[in-house]
Amino acid sequence: PVEFIPLAEDTRLILPIGAWVLTEACRQIKAWDEQGRAIDHVAINVSSRQFRQAGFVQQVSQALADAGVAAERLVIELTEGCVIENIEDTIAKMQALQIMGVRISIDDFGIGYSSLSYLKSLPLSQLKIDQSFIRHIADQNAAVIVETIIMMANSLGLNVIAEGVENQEQVDFLKAKGCLAYQGFYFGQPVVADQFEFDC
Repeated sequence: PVEFIPLAEDTRLILPIGAWVLTEACRQIKAWDEQGRAIDHVAINVSSRQFRQAGFVQQVSQALADAGVAAERLVIELTEGCVIENIEDTIAKMQALQIMGVRISIDDFGIGYSSLSYLKSLPLSQLKIDQSFIRHIADQNAAVIVETIIMMANSLGLNVIAEGVENQEQVDFLKAKGCLAYQGFYFGQPVVADQFEFDC
């Protein structure tokens, strides 16, 4: 992804790829529902170029409608850089998505611009703590940053999820600090939809 995503961005192939991911995520939610394997939501990463398209909100609405999936089942993940790139456009699109019922998450929080001023003005649902902090959580500085992000998110009424969780020690630390949602290899490797197990 480190090499592929920037290339897709530069060549604008990220637009058809992003549209496919959006459509496929909604279709997969519906497929799991029909199999009786309901899952609360699916989160997808959206690139800055895709989010900045004039018709992005309509694209999301159409994908949900075509699949017959409630908007609350979809979470859009954006990076900090994307969010503050054009704040007026960002707010307008986020508000439209929020009215629709789609939730917004800030991905890789803490490694980008970390402008705290936007947190109070944007209709966010979730912050994702970047895995670089989780990976080094035994380091005092990283631990303080993680704890601060958790406290801030909780104070703002935002859900907080830690990404890159790889061992029980990290889970114990996060749980003790008030973070109860995790993502990482400790819980499972990436798999195709047919191999995804609903045992949690």
